[in-house]
Amino acid sequence: MHAPTIPRQLLALGAFLLLTFVAAGVGAVASINAAGFYQQLVQPGWAPPAAVFGPVWSALYLLIGIAAWLVWKARGLHAARTALTLFAVQLAANALWTWLFFAWHRGSWAFAEIIVLWFLIFATIVAFWRIRPAAGVLLLPYLAWVSFACGLTWAMWRLNPGVLA
Repeated sequence: MHAPTIPRQLLALGAFLLLTFVAAGVGAVASINAAGFYQQLVQPGWAPPAAVFGPVWSALYLLIGIAAWLVWKARGLHAARTALTLFAVQLAANALWTWLFFAWHRGSWAFAEIIVLWFLIFATIVAFWRIRPAAGVLLLPYLAWVSFACGLTWAMWRLNPGVLA
């Protein structure tokens, strides 16, 4: 594969970031009232304040988009099809969690789904790492945050049985 031109690289970077932030936006629609809902829930003592989530997720989405771009840049769309498909599937799963938890108040489904999301992220890291190790490294904070979110989802679901079915 020939190295893509600088304009093509920038266009692709923009496209991967756009795709990533569109997925974030789909989740954000479900979390319009998340801060108020989150404050009403019984929370474990280690739960972060609602204001933490926006900045953390913004930084993570930036890293996720850059990681996908690095994979594309290394192999191209066709040769990296499996890795980039995993990338797209985990993005969709990421957006779905927000709907399950914040819009539909389905704690059990949100917990089951975040476990699936964790495995999808792990599989994406492995696939990205094989193509471009730096791309896999960029996803490690995402996996760490979702690991934390797994525990938080479990705790919130168990502490709020009347609200999170």
